[in-house]
Amino acid sequence: MGVDARQVLAGFLTVTMFVMLGNMIKRDHFDSVEANNSGEPSSHYDHVKTSEHTVTRATMRNGPWKENGLALNPCWTKPASEEALKSDGFVTFSLTNGPEYHVSQIADAVVVARNLAATLVLPDIRGSKPGDKRNFGDVYDLEKFVKSLDGVVRVAKHQPAEVSARNLAVVRVPNRVTENHIAEHIEPIFRGKGNIRLATYFPSVNMRQTKQESDIDSVACLAMFGTLELQPEVHEVVDSIIERLRTLSRKSDGQFIAVDLRVEMLEKKGCQGSGATGTKSCFSPEEIALFLRKIGFDKDTTIYLTQSRWDSSLDALKDFFPRTYTKEGIMPVEKKEKYLNSQTSEFEKVIDFYICSQSDIFVPAISGLFYANVAGKRIASGRTQILVPANVPGSASAADFISPYVSKKNHLAYSCFC
Repeated sequence: MGVDARQVLAGFLTVTMFVMLGNMIKRDHFDSVEANNSGEPSSHYDHVKTSEHTVTRATMRNGPWKENGLALNPCWTKPASEEALKSDGFVTFSLTNGPEYHVSQIADAVVVARNLAATLVLPDIRGSKPGDKRNFGDVYDLEKFVKSLDGVVRVAKHQPAEVSARNLAVVRVPNRVTENHIAEHIEPIFRGKGNIRLATYFPSVNMRQTKQESDIDSVACLAMFGTLELQPEVHEVVDSIIERLRTLSRKSDGQFIAVDLRVEMLEKKGCQGSGATGTKSCFSPEEIALFLRKIGFDKDTTIYLTQSRWDSSLDALKDFFPRTYTKEGIMPVEKKEKYLNSQTSEFEKVIDFYICSQSDIFVPAISGLFYANVAGKRIASGRTQILVPANVPGSASAADFISPYVSKKNHLAYSCFC
């Protein structure tokens, strides 16, 4: 019996229609998942595994995105090993206030210990609340830290029993301490007491590059950019959030913007209003939204905020950019108890610092040390798309708002990397 060609054609068209319908359903489901994943909590999203979704790369980029540059090479020279073997006394200190401070505190402690030929005691990490203390290895890779300083200073993983609060002299150290300051104000105390405890203070946020090259600059560069890495579990959390953000950014080729915007800080600085002109040190959610729209980013742009949990004041930003997220909305549910719902915010700060250092674009809504040290890490890795916001009267080019740290190449990182 012969086959009717019209029946074959009809069957083919029917199958084709079902395939097209299936694809439409899949696409609608993906979009609905994205729409539900706001910065606000979403019970559905907690059970969605990013690895199960395939990122669809857009053929056209919506907005002023640019490719990252090449990572820079270190310019510093590591001292010969024998120079660090002479050790006399101990230098102790703690890491405080968050990762943007940790970077500078490490650098100052290493510089002081090397100049005094002292042994550096591995620091603990202390939060803002009394009794809030963590081990160094809870956050950072301990072995990497010790190995990176081999030949520079001797590192003791534990404070020796003979070193106690009774025989420790507390010494205040200005950030980016100089050899002259060490010789005049720190060494006499160290020689008299034998052991000291450092407390770094920040007279100003000064991350400008130095023109004078010396051994202290090489040691500071190594300590600031070559010693701290996240321990594997924390690293995994950061990577999982970045992967999720890239999955949600399919319409911008997997690219996203990280904005350092914390409501509490904005309120302290009096920045929750909008419309002010002139030089500003912080910007409200609405001002950030207007800035990003005026320099060319569209509503499909994915934005990560350093604010941990959703606040109603962020609605003004979300109205412009629906794909705006906080950690609460996109952190894997099995990680929230330890890294988001703990009694301290130390892990939250660390996660923010490293996501902002690795995002495609970084926008600091708040000026300060977080911005300065994130900029340093980004410059070193070739991620120089750092846009400093401003109240723009009309449309403008994103290139006009590149951070002076980059456009003028005056960040300390340019002294440390070639």
